[in-house]
Parts: sequence; structure tokens; C-alpha cells
Amino acid sequence: MLSCRLLLALLLVAGLASPAPAFEAGRAGWPDTALARLQAYALVQTLNAELLSNPSATLTLDRWCAAHRLAPAGAKVVADRVRDADKPADAGIRELLGAGPQERVVYRRVRLACGGLVLSEADNWYRPALLSEEMNRELETTDTAFGRVVRPLGFSRSTLSARLLWQPLPEGWEMGAPIPAASGGPLDMPDFLLEHRAVLKLPDGRPLSALVETYTRGILAFPPPP
Repeated sequence: MLSCRLLLALLLVAGLASPAPAFEAGRAGWPDTALARLQAYALVQTLNAELLSNPSATLTLDRWCAAHRLAPAGAKVVADRVRDADKPADAGIRELLGAGPQERVVYRRVRLACGGLVLSEADNWYRPALLSEEMNRELETTDTAFGRVVRPLGFSRSTLSARLLWQPLPEGWEMGAPIPAASGGPLDMPDFLLEHRAVLKLPDGRPLSALVETYTRGILAFPPPP
């Protein structure tokens, strides 16, 4: 099967044969065509692969934002904390973290945005006992993204699941199942396109954080490839 990057390259070449649709500034004005569906699928899978191969979702989104010009040059991903949210760690989360029933586990919910565009929403349960006092203070008092704060720990990422929440192509498309005909309108994307569940671990293997990350249609808020 073709890799996502090769598939995207072939689609871009194919797209040169037809005129590019108008793009409405400020929103993902993708047309509902077979080519656009293929391009959207390839791009979501490309981001999915990059997230799977890198320990920090924050730094991956930094690169995605810059590469696709989702914000002014130099913009970095920031974490907008949802301060009135609370989800105490249940037995399943504590098991993932290797945390005993008496150990303190902190919950943090954020929206990761680049230039004001929300790219993902994340639920994060972490073990403050494994962080420095300075790191805990920064997490508690600022909106700095978790990945930036704990980066000095040299953590790794173990993905538990990666799930597409939107299927722009019908099942069996790669075997010839027909792709929906162009509707003449915009491509209807749901609010969320991709979900990852992961555990961050210290170099010695101890679990540090359990994450549920949901990526928004903001990841495709740029003109479709011409």
C-alpha cells in the first residue's frame, strides 16, 4: 500500500490538471470533490504518522502549524487551560500511571492552539511526585503546554490507540469502491478528526502522564493543495 506521503504527492500532481477552487480566508474552504477527499485523508494520516513517531504532540503541532502557515511566522502552540474542568483519576488511569490509591494524580485539560486556532483538546492526568517543584509550579500557575514543561525529563511516548474520527472516503475505496461524487458545496468536516490515547514515560520506564488527545478540523484550516 502507498505511504501517506507518496499518496499525497501523487494527489498533488493529479490536482494540477484542474483549476484550484476559491479559498475563503479564515476557514477551511475545502470543496466536496473526490480529489479533496483524497487529499484530506492523506493529510490527516500524515499528521497521524508524525504524532506516532514523536514523543511530544506539542512540538509536532508546532511544526505542523509552521509548515501549513496556520498562524503568523514564528507562532508557537500554546495551551489554553480549561480551569473549571475536573476528572479525578479512576482505577484505569491509575493503573496506566502505576500510581497507588493514595498517590496524588493531577488532572489538566487544555486546548492547544496556534495563532488562536485550536488544533487539539487534551485530557491529561499526571504524577506531580515525578516532576520538579519548578515544573509543578509552572503547570499549576501558567498555560504552558505540558510537553514544553517536562521536556527536560527526556520522556518517551507510548501510543495506546490512534483512531480516525472522520472517514472522508468510503470503506474499500482503495479496492475500487466509488468515492462520493462532487456535491458542488464545501466538504463537510466534523469538529474532531483524530483521537490519540497515550502514556508518557520517563527514561527509566516509569509512567509520567496519561493523555487523551482529540485533534480538531483546525489542522486542515488552510487552502487545499492546488
